Amino acid sequence: MTEHHPVGYEVGIRVGEFLGRSHYKIFHTTGTAGTLAAAAAVGSLLRLTPAQMQHAFGSAGTQSAGLWEFLRDAADSKQLHTAHAAGAGLAAAYLAHDGLTGARRILEGAQGLAAGMSSDADARKLTDRLGERWALAETSFKFHASCRHTHPAADALLQVMHTHRLQASDVKQVTARVHQGAIDVLGAVIDPQTVHQAKFSMGTVLGLIALHGRAGLGEFDAAFKDPAVVAFRERVKMELDPEVDTAYPARWIGKVSVLTNDGGRLDGRVDEPKGDPGNTLSRSEIEEKAIRLARYRDGASEPEMRRVIDRIWNLADTRAVGRWLE
Repeated sequence: MTEHHPVGYEVGIRVGEFLGRSHYKIFHTTGTAGTLAAAAAVGSLLRLTPAQMQHAFGSAGTQSAGLWEFLRDAADSKQLHTAHAAGAGLAAAYLAHDGLTGARRILEGAQGLAAGMSSDADARKLTDRLGERWALAETSFKFHASCRHTHPAADALLQVMHTHRLQASDVKQVTARVHQGAIDVLGAVIDPQTVHQAKFSMGTVLGLIALHGRAGLGEFDAAFKDPAVVAFRERVKMELDPEVDTAYPARWIGKVSVLTNDGGRLDGRVDEPKGDPGNTLSRSEIEEKAIRLARYRDGASEPEMRRVIDRIWNLADTRAVGRWLE
């Protein structure tokens, strides 16, 4: 392997930044920007010419889709968005390779993505320091098994619980002070009916943090409907915080205010949630997360994953990838 270009990630991130916050309020970017990301990744592997890649983007962009409405119904559409983005992007790249043309200005054209899906699109974001700034290096690892919008508040609550040695039973109310994007995405989830929907419930996530000290796969499966977690969920509310909202999305500040049963108020704050570039996961934490995910529902054993992980860390020196698991 002589070239290592994270093309798909770079394109997906930049398209998401280009489409802006107004887009994200309604559209799920995994399905929209993700379609162009998949086209870029496959197109790079197919070694498309610039003209062919432009056609691939045109075909991918006209198929990009994904709406947040699924959260209100505990529907499975998020997984559909992921699969559709991958499939449509792959097809777009192969079709461009075979000569199918696509709109040349699918992003910024008069009837393109920005026109139809955004009110604050900024075309400068597409090429900002292109070739010098790597957006992939600015992304985060998820530490909790939930929507990233819950993580800053979860870390801030964890800080308060540990610093003041609180138990969940000591807490009368928690106010998560958040950015507007968190309210837009999480506000629709009032009474989560499934594990997946619970991952978009700020109250459920903070309840798991308060009662179990973590919000991982196991905690969600075992306890998202536990009466104690539900009771804690009902004591959580979100409020828009100007500082947090202004900083987002460049920074994901976490703030919580905790009222205790004895009448006290305790404030927690994290400037960089666990997993962000300035507070990233260690190599061992990344490995342990990968193993937990693989072992979940018997996807792969720990010894199998240890072998895979060793190969991944040495991927730069690998000439042919082959099969990961027997």
